[in-house]
Amino acid sequence: MSLPQPTAGGTPTVSRVTLAPMTKKFEYATVPLLVHATKQILDTWGEDGWELVQVVPGPNNPEQLVAYLKREKA
Repeated sequence: MSLPQPTAGGTPTVSRVTLAPMTKKFEYATVPLLVHATKQILDTWGEDGWELVQVVPGPNNPEQLVAYLKREKA
């Protein structure tokens, strides 16, 4: 918020500060998931700050799942 400041001529001037919007930056990872250890793999990545975005079938074998993860860059 800005307040009018008196000037020598009697007309107030207003000072304003404009802040640039902060843009978040992310990094991404793709991780193959083993069916027998899916929770353990995701928990390990989650402890390091990674967030699961999506799980899709692998490109060469639809039974092999691939997790897409992201986290905010420091």
